[in-house]
Amino acid sequence: MNAPVNIEDPWTMPLERIDVSQPRLYQDDTWEGYFARLRRDDPVHWTEGGMYGDFWSVTKYKDIMAVDTNHHVFSSDATMGGIAIRDVPMDFRRPSFISMDPPKHDAQRKVVSPIVAPMNLAKMSTQIRERAGRILDSLPRGEVFDWVDLVSVELTTQMLATLFDFPFEERRKLTYWSNVASVNTRAGTEVDSDAKRDEILQGAVDYFGALWKERAALPLQPDLISMLAHGEATRDLPDRPAEFLGNLLLLIVGGNDTTRNSISGGLLALNKNPGEYAKLRANPGLIPSMVPEIIRWQSPVIHMRRTALADAELGGKQIKAGQKVVMWYISGNRDEDGIENANQFIIDRARPRQHLSFGFGIHRCVGNRLAEMQLTILWEEILKRFPTIEVVEEPKRGYSNLIRGIVSMPVRIPA
Repeated sequence: MNAPVNIEDPWTMPLERIDVSQPRLYQDDTWEGYFARLRRDDPVHWTEGGMYGDFWSVTKYKDIMAVDTNHHVFSSDATMGGIAIRDVPMDFRRPSFISMDPPKHDAQRKVVSPIVAPMNLAKMSTQIRERAGRILDSLPRGEVFDWVDLVSVELTTQMLATLFDFPFEERRKLTYWSNVASVNTRAGTEVDSDAKRDEILQGAVDYFGALWKERAALPLQPDLISMLAHGEATRDLPDRPAEFLGNLLLLIVGGNDTTRNSISGGLLALNKNPGEYAKLRANPGLIPSMVPEIIRWQSPVIHMRRTALADAELGGKQIKAGQKVVMWYISGNRDEDGIENANQFIIDRARPRQHLSFGFGIHRCVGNRLAEMQLTILWEEILKRFPTIEVVEEPKRGYSNLIRGIVSMPVRIPA
């Protein structure tokens, strides 16, 4: 059962009772008032005995930047607790380069970064456009269907299969593993414990282990498995099973969940802001500025956690070594002091990339340009075909305080 969420008025409840780690706030889309109150009254906020223990909430743009760009004091290392607010038992921690500090982080990240080099992105763009076109041309007209399943999931899963050179007809395995990896164990799904998650994900380990052996025996190819299998810092990952699975899941979830939810969230934002949708139809040249605005507005990664390695001062508060420090990107992206008119969805912003959704510092999202490219191409192809796509009812959202997920969203394309 999900824990009861407190539904008091965020503007009148005592500050010490505010616990923004409760996943129900994001499933019910009722999070905004709590963060607005914290940004105004307690920007670096201590929660004691909350749903996920004791932690600091960092809610303002500048303070989040200060934490994200200071890995010397604020650690991502899995042995310290990693990147999520939940304290996973040591037996179930899965290190990956996002949950490592330098120098190990730098060596592993460097192995996969060529996949999103500008030349590689240029090669991928033609394929993304062809696939987006095929997906859009196959959609029904004049009837309700689930945009998440037929468009958001399908486009990103096809892309992920390409990045891994994964057997294309089995690509929905990637979607399934991504969902299993990121689902909250309290969400009421089959994944009700860390042990159950590991049991299911052993299938991913076995499948990728076989692909790894094949690619390691062949010359280096431009896909993620081949790069990892040949990389000096990563070729022995299968000998470290927890780290092997951790890096696979990082690439699967990072290459799938975030873009998938921005594709869905962008269509929802345009439907909720019809003036911006009209502006876009009148001028498709606004797509390049709209895409980062969608990513800001959706904030597909709700938070990232760090652990203080030393005593530190932040926003006038004294943080002690060993304490959890949680950067709420979803709040920083709505901070009026960091982003002008932050609570409005504006597709022609002067500085649309001034958002926190990709993180900053050494852990800035390695695939940020690929995500933007997928969204850009998709919207170019949508506008060639459909004057409008109507969201016909509120979407179903995921029970999570980590991924701001849209599980299903009924839409209709007028006949």
